Amino acid sequence: MKHWLADWHLKNIILVTLIGIVTGLIFWIMNPIYTAVTALLTPMGLAPFAGAALLGFWTISGPLALLVVRIPGSGLLAELLGSVVEMLLGGIWGAATLISGVVQGVGSELGFAVTGYKNYSWLSVTLTSITTTVVTFGFQLLKHDYAGFSAGLIVALFLVSLVSVFLFSGVLSLLIARMLERAHLLEK
Repeated sequence: MKHWLADWHLKNIILVTLIGIVTGLIFWIMNPIYTAVTALLTPMGLAPFAGAALLGFWTISGPLALLVVRIPGSGLLAELLGSVVEMLLGGIWGAATLISGVVQGVGSELGFAVTGYKNYSWLSVTLTSITTTVVTFGFQLLKHDYAGFSAGLIVALFLVSLVSVFLFSGVLSLLIARMLERAHLLEK
């Protein structure tokens, strides 16, 4: 049995780093959008739905790296690098962004780990969307004190988060990875 580090070649490290940098820029760009959506929803008492609806944008690094590089750990690394970029650019959550990056990266990895990192299709995208949402939402339950919300509101926030993660982090990542494959920019 070969050591898992044997799969990490320079091109994989560069690719994961590029994914982390590009998505980190996206995370940072999402900060004012999140603030604006929160401001629009707050008068209606729906401010927590801003983060839930946009969550998929902040979790795109992990699944994209795993679909492109196909090496265990690449999702966690890409999410962490993305969070570092967002933080260094002056993201609104400061250093706490790093914790979120690790949590989201772990969630991404779990979905692919279920299949033993052997399936990179809709099954893995669906599984990683579920695991990313469960892990990230569980973290947010504690971080944002969602426990004070009604059960109905918590379920609604979870479902909105799941749809966001599935669409932006799952479907969009799979479409990007397939476009890169069709352009012969990736090895199969």
